[in-house]
Amino acid sequence: MSLFFVLLLVLLFALHALFYLRVIKKLLVKDKTGKIFTALLALNFILNIVYMFVRYSDLLPYNLSYVASVSLGISFVLLLYLALHEVIHLFHKSLKNVQRSKREFIKKLGDGALFTLATSYVTASVYEGSKEPVINIVKTGIFDFSIVQISDLHIGGLIDEEYVTNSVEKINSLKPDLVVITGDLIDTEVEHIDKIILKLNNINSKYGVFMVLGNHEYFHNPYSIIEFLAKQTKIKLLLNESIIIEEISVNIVGINDIFGHRIGVLEPDFDKAFSDVNKNYPTLLLSHQPKSIEYLGVYKPELILSGHTHGGQLWPFNHLVMLQQPYLKGLHTLKYGGKIYVNSGIGFWGPPMRLGSQAEIAYII
Repeated sequence: MSLFFVLLLVLLFALHALFYLRVIKKLLVKDKTGKIFTALLALNFILNIVYMFVRYSDLLPYNLSYVASVSLGISFVLLLYLALHEVIHLFHKSLKNVQRSKREFIKKLGDGALFTLATSYVTASVYEGSKEPVINIVKTGIFDFSIVQISDLHIGGLIDEEYVTNSVEKINSLKPDLVVITGDLIDTEVEHIDKIILKLNNINSKYGVFMVLGNHEYFHNPYSIIEFLAKQTKIKLLLNESIIIEEISVNIVGINDIFGHRIGVLEPDFDKAFSDVNKNYPTLLLSHQPKSIEYLGVYKPELILSGHTHGGQLWPFNHLVMLQQPYLKGLHTLKYGGKIYVNSGIGFWGPPMRLGSQAEIAYII
């Protein structure tokens, strides 16, 4: 994690420096205006640093944490801006024989259009990110009981007690038979957010609340998270294991996240997880990453519930996610006939911004 943050800070510094050299220094504006843009760029980088160091703590008041978090999203926009700027710059270079005043007008027009586009992008994504999770009704045609699935809540930082309390109220309003949490519930040291997690004990579910680990649980002492959930919550964490609910004739199988393979800790074990299922009952598999379908082998659960992707969270980041995951969001039918639903996440990671995706609670019937 330390190496990751060092590399990220180096990349962010390089991005801001390049943006200054390639964009701000080439703006056809007054010196005072240029200095204002330079100061704002420097402020954004400082806020990036602040965010990196306080992301997993409550050292800053909420509003300042929010601004620091948004600064990371702005850095992503700077990257897109820079890419488009370079394309336009190539066009400008082709205008060598055009009168200088006309070239300058075209330059100002292009810069103005990019600035307007970037501002609109940030505004729209912050607005979308501020919306409450929608309730998506998912008809699978598999089970005759209702399931509420949440994923990627990322408690810690900006996901606070009020957000969790409101989420619990939404879940309870659906009166589910079963509630499942497909990973990335916790995104900081558990002792910092224990009171917030305990709010999940207010979830009303006829047959219980079940959960699997996501990759972010591995970042924050997963064994302490496992112990806390077992001793202080009503959440049943499935660690490469299954449980049979006889009342509704179903196997619920939970797989550890495939991130465990990378670090050799709490690795997924499909054979162990499926070893005690009742073969006469349909199976519901909980697995954080959709990519886990590549490890199914001989097992063919009727329904798989996943998350991890956040539905791409910020366009065009969704295209990068699709390079790593087989599905981005929604319901899909697998080759053997089973189905997988990929939840876009009820929370967010990094900046509280979304574009091209929605925070969701899935109501599966």
